[in-house]
Amino acid sequence: MLNPTNLRPPLRKHPSSKLAELFSGERKPCADTQGRYFIDRDGSNFGAVLEFLRSERLPSENIQEIHREAVYYNIKPLIKQLEETPPMFGELVGRQQFLSRVPHYRENIEVLVRVARAEAIAVRRSTVMICVLRREEDLSLYEDAINSLDAEKESVVTFGPWKAAVSVRDLLDCVKMDIESQGYKVDIQPHIREKSFLSKSYDFFYEVSFSWW
Repeated sequence: MLNPTNLRPPLRKHPSSKLAELFSGERKPCADTQGRYFIDRDGSNFGAVLEFLRSERLPSENIQEIHREAVYYNIKPLIKQLEETPPMFGELVGRQQFLSRVPHYRENIEVLVRVARAEAIAVRRSTVMICVLRREEDLSLYEDAINSLDAEKESVVTFGPWKAAVSVRDLLDCVKMDIESQGYKVDIQPHIREKSFLSKSYDFFYEVSFSWW
C-alpha cells in the first residue's frame, strides 16, 4: 500500500514514468478508506526506488531486483544509472552477451534441471552429465567422445560451441550461477573415467550434482 499525500512531487518527477502517469491523470489507482493506493508489486524494493526519486541516490544492494522495478515503472534515469553500475554492466554487457552466443543455452539449462529432478527419486543427490564443446572443431569429435562414455548417453546435455573469448570454466560458472538462481544447490566437477590403452579419453564431460537435502 502507498499513501502518496506527501509523495506526489517525487512520484511525478519523471513524466514518462508509470508512477507519474498513475498519479498525474484523472484515473488514479483504487484507494482504500485511508487514502492508500494499491499497486500490485512486491514492495520490498520500492523504498530504494523512492529514495532515487527524492535524492537521485543509487542503491548499493539488490541492484538487479531494483532494476526490475525501475523497468516496470519505466523510470529511465534510474534504469540507465543502474545499468552502468559494475554488477549490472558485468551481467548485461559481459555475461548475457556471452550467453547469447552459446546455442540453446536457456533451453539446455531447463533440460538439465528437468533431468536432475527426474533422477531425484529416493536419493540425496542426483548427477547429470554435460558435454562442453568449446570450439567448432570439437564437433567433429563429438560422436566418438559420446561413444566413449561409461555412463547413460541419452541424458547428456551438450553446450557449445561458441564464438567468444571466454573459457570452458566461464561457461560452467554461468551454468552453476543460473541453476542456483532457481534455488538449487549444485556442484560441477570434471567427469573422470578409467584410462584405457584401447580407448581415447576426452575432456569434454562434466558432472553436475544436485543436492536435495
